[in-house]
Amino acid sequence: MLSVADRYLLSEITKVFSAIILTLLMIMVSILLLGTLEDVNLGALSNNAVLRYLGLQILRDMASLLPPAFFIAALVTLGRLARDSELIAFGACGFGPIRLYRAFLLFAIPLSLITGWFALVGQPYASLQLQIIEDAKGERSTQVAGLRAGRFYQQEDGNITFYAAGIDDKNRFQGVFIQDRRAEKPRLVLSDRGLYQRDPNTSEQSIVLEEGRRYDGSPGTANYDFAEFDRYTYYLEPAGETDIERRRRAALPTSELIGSSALLDRAELGHRLSAPVAIYVLALIAIPLTTLSPRQRGTGRLLLAFLAYFAFFNLQRLAENWLETGVTPAWMGMLWYQVAILLMVYLSLAPGSFWLRQLRDRLRGSSVPATGLRLDR
Repeated sequence: MLSVADRYLLSEITKVFSAIILTLLMIMVSILLLGTLEDVNLGALSNNAVLRYLGLQILRDMASLLPPAFFIAALVTLGRLARDSELIAFGACGFGPIRLYRAFLLFAIPLSLITGWFALVGQPYASLQLQIIEDAKGERSTQVAGLRAGRFYQQEDGNITFYAAGIDDKNRFQGVFIQDRRAEKPRLVLSDRGLYQRDPNTSEQSIVLEEGRRYDGSPGTANYDFAEFDRYTYYLEPAGETDIERRRRAALPTSELIGSSALLDRAELGHRLSAPVAIYVLALIAIPLTTLSPRQRGTGRLLLAFLAYFAFFNLQRLAENWLETGVTPAWMGMLWYQVAILLMVYLSLAPGSFWLRQLRDRLRGSSVPATGLRLDR
């Protein structure tokens, strides 16, 4: 049975968590919507598929959004209770840290189950559907190159600039202009006609140009090379093999990853399991990171909370890379970083803990209890 204090704490953290997750969702939707509208503007995505494409992206990223939202909600809720001296009132009524852990774990258990569903079921499904859409976008881009006539487009951080004056009925470019600044000598390619090609197996992209000219050299100098061609294939840098393999693994069902001995599959499975497990770990470190009394200085604990937050989610990617490359042994997995952060927080706060102070007082033979003065009637 839940006590009044349990229901009160669950109500408080639920309200704060709902506000934080809605705020983070609005920010994420705004960022994803900009990229989606850019694909629509380039002609690589139809208007009817915008909402579905956006929904799949949200479904894919929800598992990584819930743990940080829960950690922030826990810190905000406990901070508000400490500021209003409610934690002191709870302690006076016998509602100590153990009961706080119990209340927060009651909230963390259903949240971890929801996060586990998003990570183990929703994320691979959304990744697979997004991969199908991306392949369809590639086929559409192969036909019209995802471009519109009379507009400049840039790739690779602006090092490649592409322009086509027109596109005929056979999806061929007319009046092609390409500027390439990747090499030491800038390259300028002009052609009367061109056609975009993309290999579906290797994702190799190229533009086949016909009847054109190529200039290699810096503008304003006499040191340049000039050549004319009847047919010229201009290769664009394809997507990296590692990125393609990672996208393929992200779309695999979780059942296929369980029991696999491949390091890449084990790293992907650990990545999916890290989200629901992180809910429990973050619940265990949120309570000691909270200042119990408004008279206590909370600067050190607040700094430690920020360090634990950034270290927790940055080490997750590092642990996954180390498992993929074999830096860490396979038996260790990739969840070791959560245990490391948990130990770091508790060891950092151990010198000022109540139990350690009580142990020191007993060792010194002090007659005064660690909890304060005792009044005898």
